Amino acid sequence: METQLDPMKDDLPLMANTSYMLLKHYVLDLDVDFKSKVIEGSIVLFFETGSQYRKTISAGKECCQSQFDETCEMRASEPCHIPMINVSTCSSKTECNDFAVSGKEEEATSDENSNHSNNEQASGISSSKDCCDIEDHGNKDFLLVLDCCDLSVLKVEEVDVAAVSGIEKFTRSAELAGVSKELENLRNRIVHELVTLPADRWKEQLYYFTHCSQAPGCGELLFTTGTWSLEIRKSGIQSPADFPHAIRIWYKTKPEGRSVTWTTDQSGRPCVYTMGSPINNRALFPCQEPPIALSTWQASVRTAAGFVVLMSGENSAEPVQLREGILSWYYYVSMPMPASTFTIAVGCWQEVKQQSFKQKAAIGTNTEFALPSSQTDLRWHEEICGHVEYPCRFQNPAARLQAVIPYRVFAPWCLMESCEEYLLQLVPQCLSAAYATLGTHPFSRLDILIVPSNFSSLGMASPHIIFLSQSVLPGGSHLCGTRLCHEIAHAWFGLAIGARDWTEEWISEGFATFLEDIFWARAQQQLSHDEIKEQQELKALLRWRRLRDEVQNSEEELQVLRPKKESTGEVSESGASVVKYGLKAEKNFMQVHYLKGYFLLRSLARKIGEVSYLASLRKFVVKFHGQLVLSQ
Repeated sequence: METQLDPMKDDLPLMANTSYMLLKHYVLDLDVDFKSKVIEGSIVLFFETGSQYRKTISAGKECCQSQFDETCEMRASEPCHIPMINVSTCSSKTECNDFAVSGKEEEATSDENSNHSNNEQASGISSSKDCCDIEDHGNKDFLLVLDCCDLSVLKVEEVDVAAVSGIEKFTRSAELAGVSKELENLRNRIVHELVTLPADRWKEQLYYFTHCSQAPGCGELLFTTGTWSLEIRKSGIQSPADFPHAIRIWYKTKPEGRSVTWTTDQSGRPCVYTMGSPINNRALFPCQEPPIALSTWQASVRTAAGFVVLMSGENSAEPVQLREGILSWYYYVSMPMPASTFTIAVGCWQEVKQQSFKQKAAIGTNTEFALPSSQTDLRWHEEICGHVEYPCRFQNPAARLQAVIPYRVFAPWCLMESCEEYLLQLVPQCLSAAYATLGTHPFSRLDILIVPSNFSSLGMASPHIIFLSQSVLPGGSHLCGTRLCHEIAHAWFGLAIGARDWTEEWISEGFATFLEDIFWARAQQQLSHDEIKEQQELKALLRWRRLRDEVQNSEEELQVLRPKKESTGEVSESGASVVKYGLKAEKNFMQVHYLKGYFLLRSLARKIGEVSYLASLRKFVVKFHGQLVLSQ
């Protein structure tokens, strides 16, 4: 019997029962209203049946969800474990061929007035244990649990994906396999076929995700909201395999919601953005937060003309005018990522541009030291990637030779001159230095945004977008360049490769701190080898003093790199878990995970030599990109 979760008030509960149903794709359709400080709309979720439960056909019986520890036979037409090796999927937690967690920097402090006690969490935690709801008449309905907080959920409904024109192509295999033509089973089979399309059909997949998300509803679902969760059930449905695999949730955020902050930029104009909250994105949209829940997403965001929407997306979105005064922005990703890495910023941002000849000159001076890396890259990537299938840049010959990916810089109007003077010139230098060190850029493009002054960190990295504090600009090239290098390093360590357990954040932050020195040394071509080493030794001394001070003046339990010790990486049977000390306010201001990780990696580099160590890191990136790892 599974032990009931009882997280302390300082621990962040991850409530989603991912072992029973695993989210594969989100479709968001949202309106941003600055007058009411609310984001409102719908989200359509596409699921696969999870690894802890499979519907048994041959035996002609079903397993009760309260007995999920029982081994269930699997349908012959389905793979032997969830998820399969296909686009937008990930493997089970025991096989862990997964994607990475967000490369967040020192996260914003949680609201001290918020209630983090567990007195109101009982329903969510017990349901993720039992995964059933006992009605008066004795039936046990399966309960889908999502991570959710500070949201007003208005309506939940099943989506009739079978009504989509042209969807018949996804029912042919179902007919051949003898799957029941009952409409409900057919809908789930269509979703299964859609989420398991191979990587080379990602555009077709995106097309049908869009049209399925616009399909009519075919019945409302029952739901309840708790402090940390949204629980959904369908009367009479007792197993995850029979539960609707495409659902639409109508909801709106609350002005006090902790996933986004409503504020004004440095020019006094209104804006809203995800500031790296300890609760991640659960107050922006209902989601599955455990790292195992890797998904793709697409989002249409409408806002008043004059505002620019930036987001974690592979495409550089261009606005479409829907009606006078209203623009729509559309982004998508085809690489499976945790929901916590989704990032959005809506404001009156201005793109910072420079004369084209300057930009070409900046890039031209930095491609020389990148060439040796690109040549060896070709040799390394002869081996097959170890992650689940998606359109991977490491297998793309053109991407492997791209030292500087396309980039844009955005800022409030009053900071454009500072950005043009320092930041804009540094971007190609730092990107090229990173490429020369680690090889292929995991992401196809990069937006950089100078965020409002209430941002409590120096930077935060997410897929395709980096937030930088205005504080890096007055520091000139050095402070701006080192912080930029740190955030760029998270593309590899923190995003492309991440910690399977979020308590092991040193895997992300320690590597990024170590690599920022390496990148910045390569970007400063004007300095001699001796000057570079002198600079790095001075930084190491300053870091040592900071680490010593933190160790002497903080709680010992917050200094441990693996606070869960032997249980690191373990989750409950339903897939729920807690992030130890994830809500502890003091932790957000500590650097111990950055610094201890940095000194560990620095000692390894000094022991075997920096050249040999960096070569091993490049091989590590090739082997483990697209996966989650533990300290071991």
